[in-house]
Amino acid sequence: MPRRNHLVGAGAPDSLLSRREVLRRLALIGIAAGASGSLLTACGGADAGPASVPAPPPGREPNTPQGSPVTLAGPSGELHGAWAAPAGTPRAAVLVVPDAQGLTPHLTDVVGRFAGAGYATLCVEPAAGRTPAPATNLAGSAPDAKPAALATALDPRTLVADLRAGLDELGRRAPGVKIGAIGFGVGGGAIWQLLGAGEPRLAAAVPFYGLAPDEVDFSRSHAAVLAVYPDNDSKLNESQDNADMAMMKADLVHNSTIYQGTTAGFFDDTATRYDADAAAKAWAATLDWFKLYL
Repeated sequence: MPRRNHLVGAGAPDSLLSRREVLRRLALIGIAAGASGSLLTACGGADAGPASVPAPPPGREPNTPQGSPVTLAGPSGELHGAWAAPAGTPRAAVLVVPDAQGLTPHLTDVVGRFAGAGYATLCVEPAAGRTPAPATNLAGSAPDAKPAALATALDPRTLVADLRAGLDELGRRAPGVKIGAIGFGVGGGAIWQLLGAGEPRLAAAVPFYGLAPDEVDFSRSHAAVLAVYPDNDSKLNESQDNADMAMMKADLVHNSTIYQGTTAGFFDDTATRYDADAAAKAWAATLDWFKLYL
């Protein structure tokens, strides 16, 4: 039976680390004990109490790979993306669709985190009428003047065609494995479009705070869907009801999860809306979902 509306609490993050934990993390990145002691002393000394060190984003470990810029052929021109491969044989493959800001360093980091978890991962930015091409976003520059065009101004058929080009590229780079997809914001909306198109290669999908179309039919899809929502967005809450009804009608395996005390964008550790606790829970839920259905 489909599952829906499982409510997950997300409180304020606790980012204070003990001196022992700071030493452990410094050791993980190769800083010697003497040097780490100097760093701690410079920050207030051994008796200064807990060090205020931000916790790393979920899934990022000292040896986590980073996504590398790639280009691929799209149906109407060159598409830009980021790619990372896991060590050894991939357990599955994941397509990542960015939010309205496009292919930012945060998204290339997410690509690396999935690769660190064993997934061949490709982030593809749909063309979406951008001028010029957004490759400079990988260096951290501001996005071009049309970031919101990703899922609003682009014809849904063109959007789906771009995402299918990404799936083609994933199939070439990681043949013979199941494929899942995850999208953020308007990228989450793009995932809903791909599900509505009945893309047969998609075995699992995780749209993060993405608006589903008002009229959508998922009857051609067979993907297992984990939908992630904040609770402080009335428009997304209305979209959740619409998406849930459509998934139940199509008899899709699904779970719609609301994270309390959050707003859209809570997974982005480079943004002001980041919620470390909710992000960690959502990351763990996503990996659990992919392990189950990929």
